[in-house]
Amino acid sequence: MATVNSIPSVDLAEFTTGNPAHKAAFVAQLGKAYEEVGFVAVKNHGIPDQLIADLYRYVQEFFKLPPDAKHGYEIPALAGQRGYTSFGKEHAKGFDAPDLKEFFQFGQSVEDGDPVRSEYPENVQVREVPQFTPTLFKAYRAFEKSGQALLQAIALYLGLDEHYFDSRIHNGNSILRAIHYPPITQEPKSAIRAEQHEDINLITLLVGASADGLQVLDKQGNWVPVTSLPDQIVVNVGDMLQRLTNNKLKSTTHRVVNPPREMWGTSRFSIPFFLHPKSSMDLTCLPATVDARHPAEYPPITAGEYLDERLREIGLKK
Repeated sequence: MATVNSIPSVDLAEFTTGNPAHKAAFVAQLGKAYEEVGFVAVKNHGIPDQLIADLYRYVQEFFKLPPDAKHGYEIPALAGQRGYTSFGKEHAKGFDAPDLKEFFQFGQSVEDGDPVRSEYPENVQVREVPQFTPTLFKAYRAFEKSGQALLQAIALYLGLDEHYFDSRIHNGNSILRAIHYPPITQEPKSAIRAEQHEDINLITLLVGASADGLQVLDKQGNWVPVTSLPDQIVVNVGDMLQRLTNNKLKSTTHRVVNPPREMWGTSRFSIPFFLHPKSSMDLTCLPATVDARHPAEYPPITAGEYLDERLREIGLKK
């Protein structure tokens, strides 16, 4: 298992197309990485290179729009869950200072008549960049597929049925977020662009970033830079999965730091996919993760209740 800056690297093709031995080896590698580090770099993830290139192209075109045009896609009633969120609106849990970013969020499109559709707001369509919305939709579906395969491996590692998560994430409340960290134009108050935090969801899939800056906190308390190779995505455990597994799998603390001064004039773009289940999913600690030495650390809660709680904590919901 190769590592990139202390982040273990795994090959998803060993799980999706490998023989039983390769599949079992992948499950063991992934599970060990998520117990010890909480982050992995994944190659052969199934998201086409051309789609990734298109995604970054149209995301950059959107953020170049004049402020008035972007603000037209900011809908306060949606609490940042769809459309545009302007610079400085979100902060990490436990921190008052806003993160130095603006972002656009694209959510689930229910196409099979599932009644869960009534829970989701419509996606916001951007007129000025005609390919932006269709490209977000294609990427969303590709991320869902890769994420489902990874969760199947996680299920096997936890001793569950391989398809335990499938029905729980089908038409789930996942979010594709396009983030822009604008150039730094004056001496910043902090070295941090996005303060340390853990993700809310089951797993996060991050395809590339246009500049370095992502760091994770290791077990020794050191901040370790994360750089994925061009053909890899970075996938980390979120708080919902940590909670479900009674802390067996780690939701790793991470942050985004400012670039060196000579790079202040550049933008940073990042596109994470936050894989969420349906809001009805029960996040009660799995029985197999609870015993005399590991009592349940969390009270029962549904995914929807937990998400609502966290959105209030980070300032997106009042």
